[in-house]
Amino acid sequence: MSNQTAIPFIQMRGGSSKGIYFHLADLPQDKTTRDNLLKWVMGAYGDPRQIDGLGGGDPLSSKIAIVAPSQRDDSDIDYSFVQAIVGEDRLDDTPNCGNILSGIGAFAIETGLIKPNGDQASIRVYMTNSGNRCLLQFPLENGLPIYHGDARIDGVFGASAPVMCHYQDLEGSACGSLFPTGKYCDEFDDVRVTCIDNGMPVVCLRGEDFGLNGDETPDQLNNDEILKSRLESIRLQAGLAMGLGDVSGKAVPKMSLISKPLAGGAVNTRTFIPKHCHKAIGVLGAVSVASAALFEDSAIHDLATLPDGMMKDMTIEHPSGKFDVQLCLENRDGRLQIERAGLLRTTRLLARGEVFVPISVWGGK
Repeated sequence: MSNQTAIPFIQMRGGSSKGIYFHLADLPQDKTTRDNLLKWVMGAYGDPRQIDGLGGGDPLSSKIAIVAPSQRDDSDIDYSFVQAIVGEDRLDDTPNCGNILSGIGAFAIETGLIKPNGDQASIRVYMTNSGNRCLLQFPLENGLPIYHGDARIDGVFGASAPVMCHYQDLEGSACGSLFPTGKYCDEFDDVRVTCIDNGMPVVCLRGEDFGLNGDETPDQLNNDEILKSRLESIRLQAGLAMGLGDVSGKAVPKMSLISKPLAGGAVNTRTFIPKHCHKAIGVLGAVSVASAALFEDSAIHDLATLPDGMMKDMTIEHPSGKFDVQLCLENRDGRLQIERAGLLRTTRLLARGEVFVPISVWGGK
């Protein structure tokens, strides 16, 4: 008998991230055992290199998706996201990940969970982390996902087939309301911020309040220990105010430093997830930042260049390019309401096989 347990997996690039995708039925049903197993899978036992696992030593490649047929009438697939925290012996299943989400439909088809007809898939996904829904639409050929095409996204080399992500029910995904502190603008450590949750809890701050122009590289910001200390102090206070409790061990809220656009977009961003400056910006983080910019009393509204009309096509600038977000608005009783968000992503099947964990971690079924 082997001293390791083999578990089927697929590795996919979803958007500008990379993750290990599992079927729920192939994992332990006990959460404690499952979490312990997933840390072994990723090599997430405190080694920042993740040498003894499939993690890539970076937050963008240390991600896990758990997929199952949905138990809900309004969804086809249930998707649970898990972030393995690089360099730490822990996981975080608090946030969503919109990048990894973009590969969920392809995974479901590749593994036989869904058998679509025609030349386009329309798969309704329920995000268990937050209770939100998303409709994924992408092209098919002979009943299988197409991975080649003309769609391009920043942070990914080349072009691929488009995956359109139509998000619903994003407001208050983790915190219960769009502005979870009850205010458009708060102040922590004498710094004005906007705390928002439209798919991802984010604290939006003005870069100029930290002496930043917006053209700093992630490496420059990651080497600024004073800046990181100030941001973490604000993050801990904001987390409590947003109803997230003690966030010292959580990946949310994200911290996004906002400046005026440098390349014709709506705003320019430098985002910490949660303590390390991201080379891009997360999908749902971009939606939350774009949402915060719309409200006149927010801390960042005057920094933004916004389009007219109730359908807002907004470009969010980040260190490696841009991210396009479409927000559909309604005016309800004089209050601005964000009805849905649409985003273009791409995905690609990278590998499939079995990942092995010690039998002492899980003896299997």
